[in-house]
Amino acid sequence: MSEFEAIDALLAAAPDATPLPPAERRRELRDVLGLSRAQVARAMGVSSSTLAAWEAGRDPSGELRSRYVYFLRQAEEKHRANAAEVPVAPPSAQPEPALDTDDQSELAEPRPCVLCGQPAHHQVEGYPQHLDPAECAAPAPQQPAAPASPAPRPEATPATPATPTTPQRLVRSPGRGMKVVPVGRRAQAASQMPDLIGDAVAAALAEHAGDVDAATAALLKRAIPDAMALLDETRKGARYDVVAHPWVPDILRKQTARGADRIWEARPKWTRGELPPGAHEVTALDINGAYLSALKTHLPIGQLEHSTGFDHDNRRAGVHLITPPDWHHDEVLPNPLGNRDEPGPLWVTEPTLRLLLRLSGPKYGLCEAPEIHESFTSGATENLLEKFRIALKDARDQAIAADDEVTLEYVKAMYSKFVSTMGESNYNRELYRPDWMHLIRSQAFSNLWMKAFKAYDEGLTVVRAMGTDELHVIGDWRAVFPEGRGVTEVKLKDTYTVGEPHRMPEGERP
Repeated sequence: MSEFEAIDALLAAAPDATPLPPAERRRELRDVLGLSRAQVARAMGVSSSTLAAWEAGRDPSGELRSRYVYFLRQAEEKHRANAAEVPVAPPSAQPEPALDTDDQSELAEPRPCVLCGQPAHHQVEGYPQHLDPAECAAPAPQQPAAPASPAPRPEATPATPATPTTPQRLVRSPGRGMKVVPVGRRAQAASQMPDLIGDAVAAALAEHAGDVDAATAALLKRAIPDAMALLDETRKGARYDVVAHPWVPDILRKQTARGADRIWEARPKWTRGELPPGAHEVTALDINGAYLSALKTHLPIGQLEHSTGFDHDNRRAGVHLITPPDWHHDEVLPNPLGNRDEPGPLWVTEPTLRLLLRLSGPKYGLCEAPEIHESFTSGATENLLEKFRIALKDARDQAIAADDEVTLEYVKAMYSKFVSTMGESNYNRELYRPDWMHLIRSQAFSNLWMKAFKAYDEGLTVVRAMGTDELHVIGDWRAVFPEGRGVTEVKLKDTYTVGEPHRMPEGERP
């Protein structure tokens, strides 16, 4: 590379120092062109809340700054071009405007008038204009002639109409197609869907003058009502009303004021009892978005109905009294039922029962089938909260891509508090479905168990499985799980060593 090429490369890599317009002008340019925040954010490759933060006064950096500067520059030019096309009345018919001196100022250098494009020496409300209409060269519109009295239609054959009478073919516009989404029985442009999450973040940042910590704290306080508002929005046009308080059996009610109900969620808290001699490097993995993923589970739609017998109906979901099978693999895998010391029957949720039935089938053959004694179930669907889950997932993905910690923490609080307050809670009076709360939680536990089994099946040594999102393994975990912050990925939480290097007895040689 020559010296001049090296200089060119250096200048090309230098940060863009182009000053950005004031915060209020950034939003004004977007609004005056009729663009939504979601549209601009998608074009910029950022989340709506990130764009809202820029419009509240925060400045982007790096390549995002260059892109935003380009957008604002082009938006300014587009706005001027649109304003130049607006016709004005001729000087003789246009009265002298009364200008507010606070919005009028003299320009240091002439700039193109927004009406005629010729040099102007003043600006009004930030727009270059001629103060004297006689100086403005904007073309006057042609005045239409006074309409004559209507004449009676002749009986003869009428003249050929100015517009064709045959229907015209629809012409497909060039460029990218418009994304549509289902809303009940109708379709709607995705850009028309309200961005409740982005708007809430934008409002919080504006209210707190761009203070990220203060805006985040305010958003976390309103996470539950905002989650319910989002649920309502995603359920518009749906067949079932999910915000209801149906009758629930006593097993789903707390036995004491501060006690628990009788449902066993199968929360894992397992540690492998023994490892081979020597030192082992253990990796603690964090399962991303555990509760968010668990929103996709079979949820009962209506009131739970009681039944007895051993059969399981895949079209229904609820809670079941079962005698669990014996588990003989504690040395390598956790019990799918979690840590339970008391023997005998117990009430479990739909995800736990389905997991046990799956593991007892011919594909796995790890245990006997559980014995079902009685059940409280209702007709169910796995997609009851799917639109709600997708809205949260998309907002989470966009926040991670844009390094938007405000939105990320807000979304996490929305789905985690949504799940935790479905039961007997003073924080969410709109939704009382303790059965859903137990089912979603146990679905997260079942998902973690399947992650542990996948690790074991792929040759990793499973050391610990805890809660909804923590899995400790020995081995090349990156060959089994994709690494990242996405919902389908895992991220590294910690690494540590168990045991000591093997020491040979004195007198022996390797």
